[in-house]
Amino acid sequence: MPEHDGHFDTDLDGAEIDRLGRPLHDLRISVTDRCNFRCHYCMPKEVFGSDFEFIQRDEILSFEEIERIARITADLGVRKFRLTGGEPLLRADLPTLVEMLANIPDTEIALTTNATLLASQVDRLASAGLDRITVSLDSINDAVFREMNDMDFPVAMVLEGIDAASKAGLGPIKINAVVRKGINDHTLIDLARHFRGSEHIVRFIEFMDVGTTNGWRLDEVLPASDLVALIDAEFPLESIAPQYEGEVAKRYRYRDGDGEIGFITSVTQSFCSSCSRARISADGRLYTCLFAVEGSDLRARLRDATSDEELRTFLSSIWRERSDRYSELRSKATGDLEGLPRVEMSYIGG
Repeated sequence: MPEHDGHFDTDLDGAEIDRLGRPLHDLRISVTDRCNFRCHYCMPKEVFGSDFEFIQRDEILSFEEIERIARITADLGVRKFRLTGGEPLLRADLPTLVEMLANIPDTEIALTTNATLLASQVDRLASAGLDRITVSLDSINDAVFREMNDMDFPVAMVLEGIDAASKAGLGPIKINAVVRKGINDHTLIDLARHFRGSEHIVRFIEFMDVGTTNGWRLDEVLPASDLVALIDAEFPLESIAPQYEGEVAKRYRYRDGDGEIGFITSVTQSFCSSCSRARISADGRLYTCLFAVEGSDLRARLRDATSDEELRTFLSSIWRERSDRYSELRSKATGDLEGLPRVEMSYIGG
């Protein structure tokens, strides 16, 4: 992929542009590295067991520090903040942060959650200014779901959270399912069937090689093209255009008008060329790629005498020098990039 032509200042929307011509548009903010699930592809028990040392409380960014970063990145072009984890609803008083972010003009706030704690918090989150919710649900089959989250959480608890979010006015809700061949692929039709006819949108995600502890193997990836064929055979589909440039999911609708479905193809059909996302870890490191090796320390700057203008210059310089395209390189290497270490997904929020 050729580099940008050297004009790195802004695009037509005023966003910072990286070396490959990609604007800064989305900021994913991890508010905690802790989770109540132990999904094998993210926080496997054999690694994140009872004696695992999570980030200490005083090392995690405060709400004020997060708001400061968010406000500055909005000046650089960010228009969407997504709160992630770990499981973000484990962070105490999260609606307070949502309310603080909601005061930043011309931006929207989204939340990605496993929804087990959602029913009790969603009304406060909605009142605080949360715009959208994405729920992780890898199977509608209770036994399969319990095995995948590895903490014996039932599907019913997640469905309760989805229903509560819908009643709070946060629909349509996106339902994300990570697909592993031989693990949950036999339950995907049932998942699509369950939400078909509702306003909610199921999105199937190819099993990705994020981090180094999830045991990723290329032969466990079910290509999205196979998934499309699988769903289409049961419920005929037709492709529809993306809602915005850089949208990661390939969109389809049911031909009978019973809703929409999506497929995220980060392994078989990379979308590095349009990636507009930066990520902040819970302890304040900035990552410019989900598959990054290391991040840039913002926390130290937030806690010394660094001014907003100096922070803005620092953040701008990082994005302008960005040239990440891991998934594209991995695709060219037919899946084999074992020599490249990667940060764990639970650390930067997926």
